[in-house]
Amino acid sequence: MPLTAPHPDRLMRIEQARHRMQDGHSASADMGISPWIAQSWQRCLDMGLQPQHAAGFEAVSPQHMQRVQEASRPLVQAAQPVLAELARTITDIGYFAILTNAQGIVVDVHGRVDRQDRRADVIARVGVDLSEKAVGTTSISAALTELQPVWLHQGEHFFQGNGAYSCAGAPVFGPDGLCAGMLDLTGIDTMERPALKHLVRRSARSIENSWLLSTTHALVLRLNWPGNQPGDDSDGLLTLDQDGHIVGANPTARQMLSLAPAGPHPLTHASDVFASPWENLFDAAGRQGNTQEVPLWSGLRLQSQASRPGTASLSSSRLSSNKPMAKPLKDVQTDMIREAVTQARGNVAEAARALGISRATVYRKLGSPRH
Repeated sequence: MPLTAPHPDRLMRIEQARHRMQDGHSASADMGISPWIAQSWQRCLDMGLQPQHAAGFEAVSPQHMQRVQEASRPLVQAAQPVLAELARTITDIGYFAILTNAQGIVVDVHGRVDRQDRRADVIARVGVDLSEKAVGTTSISAALTELQPVWLHQGEHFFQGNGAYSCAGAPVFGPDGLCAGMLDLTGIDTMERPALKHLVRRSARSIENSWLLSTTHALVLRLNWPGNQPGDDSDGLLTLDQDGHIVGANPTARQMLSLAPAGPHPLTHASDVFASPWENLFDAAGRQGNTQEVPLWSGLRLQSQASRPGTASLSSSRLSSNKPMAKPLKDVQTDMIREAVTQARGNVAEAARALGISRATVYRKLGSPRH
């Protein structure tokens, strides 16, 4: 996908915002700086960091890293197949993938990393601390703070020395609903690709689903709204034990059912969520074509598809196999363009500017008529 450099006005506004920050003024949204970036810059200043200083990119101690690796093992194992396919997808555009824990410590790296380039080598190391207090504003610290996908380009990083990086990041949530880490896609001296935020979000979702399905459970419920049949990564996933307690859920299911993160609280029972006998959910797992509507105590209804471990339905076999299906690069590019158009509320010209491509390319990739 041919790309050009970001519009000069955008880079100039970022630089102006940086000067305002260094002069003790706030960077406003009308300068092209998102509020969460300005807030991160201010937190860095409050910690005594200065933009002209160099980021340390220090690794944690071996003892600390041993504890991190032990705690992060379920996350890393669930992410392995997703990261392998992701690395193949982004290698042609000069990006690589970094997985961190919830404190911003790198626990895995995938993709083509140029170890001769110090800028790549210092960040793509297992054990390096990439938290905000260590390396300032990055997509890593932003995703872990904002708990939503982000895009960060060059001068939007806090430290001037980090201006070569362009990054997309998304948080990864564990089966308990708590943030367990984040997934980062980083390029160095590359063109701006804000639509990578869509790719990193989808990949984080695949990791979450893979992790959830690898945990001990007696029943899986795939949930979607009526008219949207369960069967892909957009499903809400809920796992129950044999007594009907909810033992895990992905973020989509938690939003659908208004479930809070588990934390230290007692397990929620399915009967507290579904306004029908919870035993019916298990009965449905034994029937072929078991998609059914289930009522919620909220008054809403959901489409549900139940399966027991080892007997997942054909429509869910991709998730339960723990092996994501490879997606052609051209399809990933089309997804990125479609996401950019959505973010621009259908404004093709604005989406084309964000991606650094022509409107004609947008129309051609989406197969849409020109207006």
